[in-house]
Amino acid sequence: MRIKTWRNAVIGAVLAVGTAGAAIAHHSFAAEFDRNKPIKLQGEVVKFEWVNPHSWIHIRTTRAGKSEVWRVEGGAPSALLRRGWNRNSLPAGTKIIVQAFQARDGDTRASAAEISFPDGRELSLGNPTTEAVAAAAKRAKN
Repeated sequence: MRIKTWRNAVIGAVLAVGTAGAAIAHHSFAAEFDRNKPIKLQGEVVKFEWVNPHSWIHIRTTRAGKSEVWRVEGGAPSALLRRGWNRNSLPAGTKIIVQAFQARDGDTRASAAEISFPDGRELSLGNPTTEAVAAAAKRAKN
């Protein structure tokens, strides 16, 4: 009986530790980003990270005469695949315009709902939370 109880306790501890990391890694939009601080970033892609749980676009932009590299969170690779993206969709040097929401802590980090290109094409970054926020903001304007 003691061995069975000990085994169950060990299994429970392993599961608790394993799921805690996943819970910390996947945050809520409102905890990290401010829907009342929209930002438009225009510049060149430095790097596109095709990683879980969210993709990241690093974009070099100039604001107030100062060059900055912003990290822009997009959707998960699985969500991007459903929208026609792949890991090579944004090579370094690609010029883009990102509509996003700034990080609450003031860091050069944002969460994006969509990007557009100088030729007018628009693409969704597959982030359902920011897509919903952007849609609500658009409805409020109309």
